[in-house]
Amino acid sequence: MEISDKTTIGMPIRNLIAIVASVGMGVYSYFGILERLNTIETRQTLFEADLVKAADQTPVDQEQFMLLEFISGQVEGVVEDLENMAHNKVNIMRLQTDMEKALSDIEALKDKIRANGH
Repeated sequence: MEISDKTTIGMPIRNLIAIVASVGMGVYSYFGILERLNTIETRQTLFEADLVKAADQTPVDQEQFMLLEFISGQVEGVVEDLENMAHNKVNIMRLQTDMEKALSDIEALKDKIRANGH
């Protein structure tokens, strides 16, 4: 049997169409998978670049973070002092009302002593 560019093969058209469709689907699937892999690799590269960029801190950033921590500690102290002052305000108001009552009681006692002639 000799094979050349003029050799003919007898095949039903249905089989030829099935072979061409199978090859087409294989090529389409290959390029789809390749595109998906490229997308995943690109996302990974971008994620790593963002991660490295976020991890790099200049000395100025470190100093700012230290100052923020220091200031937040001071703010917590001020908040605690303010809460204590709010309790002191209640105590002072209570003392004022007690003092006013004591003064009125003293005046009432003075009036009774004066009324008795002493």
